[in-house]
Amino acid sequence: MGQNVIRGDFTRIARNCERAVVTAYRDLRQLGTDDMAAYTACTTLYRIHHPEASMNEARRLVAEWIDHHVVRKQSGETPGCDCA
Repeated sequence: MGQNVIRGDFTRIARNCERAVVTAYRDLRQLGTDDMAAYTACTTLYRIHHPEASMNEARRLVAEWIDHHVVRKQSGETPGCDCA
């Protein structure tokens, strides 16, 4: 991903875990972290917020959130957990 893909205001994301994941991914990428390392770190971050989540669930949600907010730059609701 290029640097132009990771800009955006993620403060309007309702879920704390989703906002934390997307912000962390964006910041890591801006600091030069490669895509896979940033994704892995964000999956770990999600599991800190939700230790009950399986690794597969965490990977799926993080990938969906990054795709939705960072790649596609969409602001609508996304699938995810029930936390606020």
